[in-house]
Amino acid sequence: MFLMEKLAARAAAGRPVRVCLVGAGKFGSMFLSQVPTTVGMNVTRIADLRPDAARAACLTVGWDEARIAATAFTDDAFAAMASDDVEVVVEATGNPHAGVRHARAAIAAGKHVVMVNVEADVLAGAALAREARAAGVVYTMAYGDQPALTAEIVDWARACGFEVVCAGKGTKYRPHYHQSTPETVWENMGFDPVKARADGMNPKMFNSFVDGTKSALEMAAIANACGLTPPSDGLLFPPCGVDDLAHILRPASEGGVLEGKGMVETVSSEERDGRPVFRDLRWGVYAVFEAPNDYAAGCFRQYGMNTDASGRYSAMYKPFHLIGMELGVSVLAAALLGQATGETRAFAGDVVATAKRDLKAGEMLDGEGGYCVWGKLVPAARSLREGLLPIGLADRVALTRDVKAGETLRQSDVAIPADDEVAAYRRAMERANAA
Repeated sequence: MFLMEKLAARAAAGRPVRVCLVGAGKFGSMFLSQVPTTVGMNVTRIADLRPDAARAACLTVGWDEARIAATAFTDDAFAAMASDDVEVVVEATGNPHAGVRHARAAIAAGKHVVMVNVEADVLAGAALAREARAAGVVYTMAYGDQPALTAEIVDWARACGFEVVCAGKGTKYRPHYHQSTPETVWENMGFDPVKARADGMNPKMFNSFVDGTKSALEMAAIANACGLTPPSDGLLFPPCGVDDLAHILRPASEGGVLEGKGMVETVSSEERDGRPVFRDLRWGVYAVFEAPNDYAAGCFRQYGMNTDASGRYSAMYKPFHLIGMELGVSVLAAALLGQATGETRAFAGDVVATAKRDLKAGEMLDGEGGYCVWGKLVPAARSLREGLLPIGLADRVALTRDVKAGETLRQSDVAIPADDEVAAYRRAMERANAA
């Protein structure tokens, strides 16, 4: 991509890439930590509901007082994004409603959008990407987060002439994690709760990683960007280490676990009884691909590829991801090359609210990572056909009927306010994809 060569030219010309960060939480802070050493890229504005906390985050990650003084801090994201000294907006709030509104405003203002907010992307990314293309700006996944890194491997495999059989990431999973709440999250993650609180870790946000919601969202994002297919009724989370990717993530008809070829799946770093998986991929991403002919399969063997018993399936993986510290790749690709590091192209996968426990009519749902529901990945066609409730619309809405534990909710099961503009935007996207 030669990003640094182009960035150096911008720096030498006195025209640094100018960025507005919206949301200075953990992901945003990791991005900010790399800004001082990325010569030619400046964060001119930071918008956060707590500007003082955003300033404190900059100090924590190593910014000096001069850089902080030269940066505008505000709680008005819309004004910040519209400023003339901004060309790329990084949306890192994690709130699906805020993310959709911010992205639409940034696109309307002619800014490129790096969508860290996978919640917003899965809720309405197909529509947002369409708006961005019409406006002539880039709408992109965030490099460093697992969907963009997976999309990169998928693109590599296809560019090499391989058929992608499965792609996804790793995580720590056991079935009872679907019932995890912000009270049990640190135990399930294996984190010290005292240290987690001291580090400012948000239990509700991290619980979305544990209860399966975040994995579902990220697999939906990959499916929507790469033209892959979600499982028919939720992720399987098969225990699988890197040496077994090509063996387990192949079609069931050939001895694997998949419904077919061209799917997304998340592998677990734990066996169902809690034993660790050998050479697990908890922090990484992968793609399984198939040799197109006997000669290629022979090359897999000759060059030591990790294959299944047939020798025709192999896998490429990346064992780690650096989250916000890698985000500059997306920012610079958008500003310097006009390219996305992964982009929603279709509405193939959806993530729908599923009851963690028996719920009563009148209860107020508390969204992703909360006490009421977790997000299950399903094909978008099924979600549309059955009128299922997206996890992104399952926050601060009241149930209209009793729901049993494990039941998937429908949009008709909740009272969505008539003036909810994001819900209306989502419904318009649904109609466009149902036509």
